[in-house]
Amino acid sequence: MQQAFTDTQKEISRLAHNNRALFDLLPDMLLIIKDDFVIEHMNHAALSRFGKQNGRKCHQVILGADEPCDRSLCPFGCPEYEKQYGQVFERKLSDDFYVEYTHIPFEGYRHDNLSLLIVRDITQKKKHELELERYSKNIEQVLKEKIAILRESEKEREQLSHELNHLKKETERLFFGRENKMLGESKPIRELRQKIYQVAESSATVLITGESGTGKELVADLIYEHSGRVDRPYLKFNCAAVTETLLESDPFGYEKGAFTGATSAHKGKFEDAHGGTIFLDEIGAISPRMQTALLRVLQDGEIVRVGSNRSISVDVRVVAATNSDLSADVEAGRFREDLYYRLNVINLCTPALRDRKEDIVLLATNFLVKYRERFKKAVTYLPNSVVEDLLAYDWPGNVREMENVIQRAVLMSKNGMISPADLGIVLKNEPDGHDGRASVAGVENPTSRPLKESVRIFEAEVISAAVRELGGRMEEVARQLGISKTTLYDKLKLYNITPKQILKD
Repeated sequence: MQQAFTDTQKEISRLAHNNRALFDLLPDMLLIIKDDFVIEHMNHAALSRFGKQNGRKCHQVILGADEPCDRSLCPFGCPEYEKQYGQVFERKLSDDFYVEYTHIPFEGYRHDNLSLLIVRDITQKKKHELELERYSKNIEQVLKEKIAILRESEKEREQLSHELNHLKKETERLFFGRENKMLGESKPIRELRQKIYQVAESSATVLITGESGTGKELVADLIYEHSGRVDRPYLKFNCAAVTETLLESDPFGYEKGAFTGATSAHKGKFEDAHGGTIFLDEIGAISPRMQTALLRVLQDGEIVRVGSNRSISVDVRVVAATNSDLSADVEAGRFREDLYYRLNVINLCTPALRDRKEDIVLLATNFLVKYRERFKKAVTYLPNSVVEDLLAYDWPGNVREMENVIQRAVLMSKNGMISPADLGIVLKNEPDGHDGRASVAGVENPTSRPLKESVRIFEAEVISAAVRELGGRMEEVARQLGISKTTLYDKLKLYNITPKQILKD
C-alpha cells in the first residue's frame, strides 16, 4: 500500500515537472491569473517581457493601469465570457508593442477560478501591415511625381522607366496578388475600375459599351474574377464570328435531328455555364430569333434547345458587350427594346484612348517591357521624340492598336533604341494647324476602310517585318510573335506573304 502511494506521488511529481517544463518552453507569453486579477504564475517568455510580477494585478503589469480592463473582454465578471472562449483578440499595449491574446478559464486545485492568458507578440507583423498601408496611400502620389520627372530629360526618363516598372510589380505583388491587367491612372479608367468592383459581386446583367479596341473583354474578365462565381464556369461567345446556324445552336444547344449533321443531342454554352458566367461579345450581331431566346434566359432563367419544345432551367450571369449603338438599333427596329432594357441593367462604358491620354506613357511602357522580353530586344526606354508622337496620335484603334504599334516598334528597333519611324505612324496636320489624326504606315487613311481591314493590313506588315528580322526562321518567327507555327502559315497564306520574296527584297 505504501509502495503504491509512493509510486503515485512520483507519477504526480513527474507530470507536474513535465507540465512546468512545457509551460516554460512555449514561445508565447503565458500568465495564470486569479479572479482577483492577481498574477499567480508566469512562464519564461512572459518573465522575459514583463519581469517577475507574481502577486501584482494583471492590469498594472500589462497596461500600466490602476483599474481593470474593459469588463466585456475580461475573463472575470463578464456575463457572456463563455462566448469568448478561444477567441483571439488584438490589442496595442504601447506605441511599439502589439499583441494577439486569448484566455481560457479553468478551476484551480483550491477550487478557485483561474484564467490562462495566452499572449503573442505581433509587433513586427503589425508594423509591416502599417507600412503596407502607408505605401498604398502614397503610391498614387509617387507615380504622379515620377511622371513629372519623366518630362524633364531623356536620361531621367530612362531611369523613371525602370522605377515605374519596379513600382508596378511591387504594387501588384503587395496589393493584388496577381497581374493588375487594367493599367492606367486617368480619371476615366479609375472610375471604370471602381464601377467594376462595385458591380462584380452581384449577379446583375452587365452591358459593356465602347469603341473597338478599348478592352471590353478585359472588363468582362475582371467582372468575373471579382465576382462570387469565380470558381464556376466562365464561357465566351463572339456573336459576330459564327454562322447564322451556330449563332443559335452553339449557345442554346440542339436535339438530335434538329438540322442536317445533328446526329446526337448537344448541350449549349448556357447549359455548360450553369452556375457561372457567360460573356456575349458583339451582342448587336444576334438574329431576331436569338434575341427572343436570350430574352427568355434573362426573364425566366430558361433555355430551349434547337429542335426541342422542352425548357431547361439555367442559372447564368450574362455579361454582354458591343461597339455599336444598341439604342439606335432599337429605334431602327433591328434590336428588341425589351431585350435592350434587360441587358442594360448596368452599363459600363470603356473610355477611348484619346480620352485618357495621360495613360499613354504607362501603357506604352508596359507593352515595351512585354515585347522586348518576347523578342529578346535590348530596348530599355521610349525616347522623348517617340513619346511626343504617341501623345499626338489620335488612336482610332485604341489600346489594341497601341499594342500592335509598340510590338512593331520593338521588333523594328535597332541598337537598343526605338525611333519615331519604327512606330509606323504618320502624323498629319488638320487645316487649322493642329496635329490631327495620324495614320499607321501601310494604312494611309484608317477612316477610309473598316477597322478589321486596317488591322489585317497592319498584322501582315508585322509578320513580314518579323520574317525579315529573323532571316526566315519560321519556328523562331512564330515563337517571337507568340503564335503557333500552324497559325503563322495560315496567316502567311491569308495575307499572300512569301518569305523567300521578303528576304530577297
